[in-house]
Amino acid sequence: METVKYEKADVAITMHEQERDAVSQGLELIEAKELINQDSVVVLSPNWVNYKKPFSSSGVTVGADTFRYILQWIKQRHPKRIIVGTGSGNGDTTGVLKAVGYENVIREEQVEFVDFNTGPYINLELDHPKPSKIKVNQVMNEMNVYISFTQLKFHEEATMSAAIKNMALTWPSTEEQGAPKKNLGIHEDLHGFIAAMAEKVPIHLSIVSANPAMIGSGPTKGIPKHTGIVLCGNDPVSVDTICARIIGFKPQAINYLHILSKKEIGQSELDKINIKGLRIQEAEDIFSQKAYGGSVVVDSE
Repeated sequence: METVKYEKADVAITMHEQERDAVSQGLELIEAKELINQDSVVVLSPNWVNYKKPFSSSGVTVGADTFRYILQWIKQRHPKRIIVGTGSGNGDTTGVLKAVGYENVIREEQVEFVDFNTGPYINLELDHPKPSKIKVNQVMNEMNVYISFTQLKFHEEATMSAAIKNMALTWPSTEEQGAPKKNLGIHEDLHGFIAAMAEKVPIHLSIVSANPAMIGSGPTKGIPKHTGIVLCGNDPVSVDTICARIIGFKPQAINYLHILSKKEIGQSELDKINIKGLRIQEAEDIFSQKAYGGSVVVDSE
């Protein structure tokens, strides 16, 4: 696969009490409907790292209601195929599917489901020493629109989990990598691996919800905080850059973002990102007030 490059850097920052309303507004602001047509094979990867009760408020997995809304929004574009594809880090994707209620959504919306932890596989070559290649489900060669949908989290190894981290860790198979996915060395240089995946796998639409976000220590042990904020964008580097700043970091602090920025895979300079909806200063203030009870604005004017 060729190295990915993003030409547009549109990011919408929206806020609503109901997550799906924030997603709806964000998709409209970035004109996301233009991404999908009747020839599209769409793969939607929700963050299903594992399941933890209560499902609706833990921040571990994405919400089933918004998951349904996104599927319905995709269906309105009448693509050729719609595939929900993801691979749980604990190896039990179908367990998450059933426990959190996604199984009912997929059945009722009549879309395909593919467990990335199983084959048939193709080999994906990476510009990375260990692993230098991985097995990924062959759906990667069939799709032409890829959507990453995840919760915003602090992460104990990746510093932050957003659109790019969700993509990078959902494709490797637990049949090859083990559960968690560590057998072939992914976590020995996790940031390098995430960046290497982002160079090869395009994310055409990133949807990152901070409603709730997980602060403290993710991906599963942190504290969920409902902020109402959702980010949507067509350049995942730009989306993750805004996510990082909202939680208090510049791209240099998130090593995989720093790597991707230096390679000019996507845009990380604020003045070159077309931000729609809330101003970034507003989003930083709202997030910190909701999460910490005080204002922390990295980009104070």
